[in-house]
Amino acid sequence: MRILYCGDVVGKAGRSVVLAHIPDLRRQLDLDFVVVNGENAAHGFGITEEICRTFYDVGVDAITTGNHVWDRREIIGYIGADRRLLRPLNYPEGTPGIGANVYTTADGRRVMVMQVMGRLFMDPLDDPFAAAEKALRNHRLGVSVDCIIADIHAEATSEKLAMGCVLDGRVSMVVGTHSHVPTADARILPGGSAYMTDVGMCGDYDSVIGMRKQTAVARFTSKMPAGRLEPAEGEASLCAVFMETDEATGRARHVAPLRIGGCLPPQWPV
Repeated sequence: MRILYCGDVVGKAGRSVVLAHIPDLRRQLDLDFVVVNGENAAHGFGITEEICRTFYDVGVDAITTGNHVWDRREIIGYIGADRRLLRPLNYPEGTPGIGANVYTTADGRRVMVMQVMGRLFMDPLDDPFAAAEKALRNHRLGVSVDCIIADIHAEATSEKLAMGCVLDGRVSMVVGTHSHVPTADARILPGGSAYMTDVGMCGDYDSVIGMRKQTAVARFTSKMPAGRLEPAEGEASLCAVFMETDEATGRARHVAPLRIGGCLPPQWPV
């Protein structure tokens, strides 16, 4: 299978670059499944039903979120009805929505997407490692599902790497989100799982992690209230990771970053 995972979409610029390129990327890379992290899609904070629908309309199959999932309060009443929109698994029991689901592609193959959120320097949620283990109890790669994609939305690279080690060989790919900076470590782990510490963001990189530079810098330099953070709206880069799996085992055969547009150097997953 051929999978594309797009990093955190930040504001209008990020949405625009995703909407512009996903249809062509599906054709050019012969993609079977596309996932987007949409937690910053609504003006930098949260996501809405309307934004979800625009992503689905251009070929996005599933949307993950993270610590900003509830920033748009209207999503609380919507997320339970949309099985393609995920929030982290390790929110407390009773939280609206789901953190993992199995999807069927057009040709009948089954793809599981799951997301957990880290705890180092993040909100004190339930144990992400235990949550991942629980989600995998009823699914076995290459047996009940053809592909498993695991997103760890976390601040600390050590926590992301630890999750990669724990899930290696049992999932097709472990990908990190949240830092908005693409890492240079896309590789296949010893057990056969693709891994990348952070896929980066889809947004304007002439910014401070997607936000306008002036306000973000003022917060660091003056330590005084400097106004609300607003997304940068220049030309955006689409940052993603591409993976191809082995049809028999579901483990990764190839993984590589993809970058298009904006001020970052382009990279194609040859």
